[in-house]
Amino acid sequence: MAEWFDSIRSQFILNFIEKNRWRYLWTGLGNTLYITFFAVIIGIALGTVIAIIRSTADRNLSDMHPGPGKSLLKFVDGFCRLYLTVVRGTPVVIQLMIFYYVIFASSRNSELIAIISFGLNSAAYVAEVVRGGIMSVDIGQTEAGRSLGFNYVQTMWLIVVPQALKNVLSALANEFIVLLKETSVAGYVAIKDLTKGGDIIRGATYSPFMPLIAVALIYLTLVIFFSWLVGKLERRLRNSDH
Repeated sequence: MAEWFDSIRSQFILNFIEKNRWRYLWTGLGNTLYITFFAVIIGIALGTVIAIIRSTADRNLSDMHPGPGKSLLKFVDGFCRLYLTVVRGTPVVIQLMIFYYVIFASSRNSELIAIISFGLNSAAYVAEVVRGGIMSVDIGQTEAGRSLGFNYVQTMWLIVVPQALKNVLSALANEFIVLLKETSVAGYVAIKDLTKGGDIIRGATYSPFMPLIAVALIYLTLVIFFSWLVGKLERRLRNSDH
């Protein structure tokens, strides 16, 4: 048993203490949280816009009279459908590499590219979540807004969307957790995220166990913490409904 503890201790010192290798994990954690935070903001903002377009088309397109407005809505809705199909039908790591090596090939701001890539990926999933929330809001809310003198856009932004976001807030919080784990592929485009930090340590020490376990434990701790926050949020929302 003493030999086992000595071995673990020596491995810990080799992987994390010597040459301050723990800094790779610390820096990687910061980059992971940075990318995730701003990607979620992009995802929620763009996803909400797409959800409004999709729900508007679902509810109104068949009843609209032929004209420029209907043609424009049909075109934009078709573009959104295509976007959702492509993004949800391809792996996020492939999308990331396309953005880095093809679309933004002349740029080497890998963090910004990752934020855009993960944000656009997240928006496709957020859009369906928010669209479900919008469709769950009673149509009478829209009619009430119109009766108060609001136009359609004002009714959506001031009355319908706030209620929809409240209904799906916990799902959006869970999207943050999912995206946090998805960013583990950021190392494919030379970003020193948490996973890449562990990989750098592993490459320097030729000891895979400690770095990989450390990365896994950090991700697990983050997920448990954010899941706890989501649980508190859900309870608060349930209490506010009573």
